[in-house]
Amino acid sequence: MTRSTDATTSPGASRAPGTQPLRLDWTNLTFVVAAHIASAFAIVYLAVFSFSWWTVGFGLLWAVLCGLSITAGYHRLFSHRSYSASPILRALYLAFGAASVQNSALAWAADHRAHHGNIDGDGDPYNIRRGFWWAHIGWVVCRTDRTANLALVRDLAQDPLVRLQHRFYVPLAILFGAGVPAAAGALWGDPIGAMLVAGFLRLVVQWHATFSVNSFAHLIGRQPYTTRNSSRDSWLVALLTFGEGYHNFHHRFQVDYRNGVRWYHFDPTKWWVWTAAKLRLASGLRRVPKADVLAARQAVRAGRT
Repeated sequence: MTRSTDATTSPGASRAPGTQPLRLDWTNLTFVVAAHIASAFAIVYLAVFSFSWWTVGFGLLWAVLCGLSITAGYHRLFSHRSYSASPILRALYLAFGAASVQNSALAWAADHRAHHGNIDGDGDPYNIRRGFWWAHIGWVVCRTDRTANLALVRDLAQDPLVRLQHRFYVPLAILFGAGVPAAAGALWGDPIGAMLVAGFLRLVVQWHATFSVNSFAHLIGRQPYTTRNSSRDSWLVALLTFGEGYHNFHHRFQVDYRNGVRWYHFDPTKWWVWTAAKLRLASGLRRVPKADVLAARQAVRAGRT
């Protein structure tokens, strides 16, 4: 999927939610529908035509790599700069982030920073106040007069790897989203199955997992750290998104490389980043002081935030 970008649009420049002119983005809508049809056929293919554990295993591997490239890469590294990563790790994130077909890292981060800067307001691209379906997928398949504001990501544009991925996003998405899975599947005689499962079935599941943070995690769950916006902590969304469901904590402390701050929180992304740091692939992991976290919880209990 792609969305238009504009380096000159100012933050919050879109019209009020009720007055924005809406029309379908036929490119995105066509691809979304086609991907869902292909993902449904992938299940039929496995059940009726050819089942392979190699294909299923490869699909799971691709799902993990693509999922972490969004959560640890697009989100916590590029959007929030909560840690630094080596060129090897950044390249991995950018390759499998492209395969996730959620736009380039540059455009994704621009939309996400606009979300944090204008949460629940006019400039929020996936404003939950426009309804569940808008926040979940409507903002992707509809056009408005808003464009991704690349002025918000000038720091990322300094990275040559990020610029390269932004320029060649579409061919990279095709290569890593379909071409490589098909080529890998040919090794065990199932190129079509590997492309369907690792390409389309994985893609659609990943889409809805990512979109659930924008929708469910702004509607269902607890607000232990702040009540000033709609974000919520949802352990169920965390299970679906490698730990992204602890969204209330994230909106209160967005620079922290962790979303699940407690030791028992299911947050594979923070474990991945911590492990990468031990392997010297990541550094500068940012953590909010425990005293600040406790103070935020106490403020909510006292009704001060």
